[in-house]
Amino acid sequence: MLRRLTKSFVCLIVALLYAAVAQAGDGLVLMASTIGPVDAGIVQVLEDAFEKESGIRVRHVGAGTGEALKIAKQGSVDLVLVHAKSLEEKFVQEGFGTERIPFMYNDYVIVGPAEDPAGIKGMKSATEALKKIAEKGVTFISRGDKSGTHVAETELWAKTGIKPAGAWYTVYEKGSEGNAATLKYTDTKAAYTVIDRATYLSLKDSVKLAVLVENDEALLNFISLIPVSQKKFANANYDDAMTFVKWLTAPDKGQQIVQGFGKEKYGAPMFFPNSDQWKAAQGK
Repeated sequence: MLRRLTKSFVCLIVALLYAAVAQAGDGLVLMASTIGPVDAGIVQVLEDAFEKESGIRVRHVGAGTGEALKIAKQGSVDLVLVHAKSLEEKFVQEGFGTERIPFMYNDYVIVGPAEDPAGIKGMKSATEALKKIAEKGVTFISRGDKSGTHVAETELWAKTGIKPAGAWYTVYEKGSEGNAATLKYTDTKAAYTVIDRATYLSLKDSVKLAVLVENDEALLNFISLIPVSQKKFANANYDDAMTFVKWLTAPDKGQQIVQGFGKEKYGAPMFFPNSDQWKAAQGK
């Protein structure tokens, strides 16, 4: 598995790996994945199960959605796993990806210090909670890196009609390192942030922050698969990438793993199946 690296090196490392295996033919899929599922551990579990069953290897690099799509635009990977609809649609419209394929979802939550100086605990509307944070001028941490999480946060602020700025609104300079790093930094500042529930669950025993606002439909986080187009990059391993996609979206394969992931450890799933095949099997 490729480890997450700084922006200045990640594209080079992926390119070198791609070049090294380019002559190996089929049997290897390179994927750029948004960091949250990587940190949660589900990406590795899915890759290992697929390889055991199919014999096809999958190797990934973790990066924010914006950076993952940039990597794919260089033709360095065969597949992306991302979560920012507007960026995904643009990627497909520009011809780099073939289609957006629904895969799974989880949700975002607004976390903050247990004493809750903004007074948002239990609010049902995420946008109203953000308005209150802004009105109170309490510290809010943003990833600020054009990742899927940052895009989601930006869209929430847009719905409030507020353009966040000022001493209370802090862009974490290392936000590109991912949600885990952002959550830990937010904890050190006893501040508020928007974070995916899976990251919070994986770190809740090591941070003092509490979930204060949740279960708003506006906080749903949909994760998609996009195969890289062979028309754009002739060397893209489209066939094996699609074999992996079909396995990931099958109700009795990848979707079954998604459904159960995290239940034993946290008492609740970290992600939920969302493929068209899964919904059809459930009669939805």
